[in-house]
Amino acid sequence: MLGNLNHVALVVSDLKLACQSWQNLLGATVSEPQALPEHGVTVVFIDLPNTRIELLEPLGDGSPVSRFLEKHTGGGMHHICMNVEDILLARDELIAKGARILGDGEPRIGAHGNPVLFMHPGDFHGTLIELEEVKPVN
Repeated sequence: MLGNLNHVALVVSDLKLACQSWQNLLGATVSEPQALPEHGVTVVFIDLPNTRIELLEPLGDGSPVSRFLEKHTGGGMHHICMNVEDILLARDELIAKGARILGDGEPRIGAHGNPVLFMHPGDFHGTLIELEEVKPVN
């Protein structure tokens, strides 16, 4: 079912400052910020040779990551995202095995323009898992 690691997401309280740290200290190339109102975040991506790092900043007071920052004032790891070829098939298989999908269970479009779903962290020992549908390149 699972494909490659797509990205590791880190919540930050100040996206501009975080980008500067990654650029100045590690020499990372950081994408332009992208607001995702439907997810309540602004994101940037840092491309690595084998995966990406996603930096998330709350977009508005109702953002799910605002609640995360209340508990983790310095920010931190929010979730890991893995690729799947068919998100609906993966969702249905996971539900049949007893896993819980967050929200209404229907995929939403993520930062890469692909369908995504989040799995309940209680089913994965405290880790929030995102699945992103990525079709294989032929």
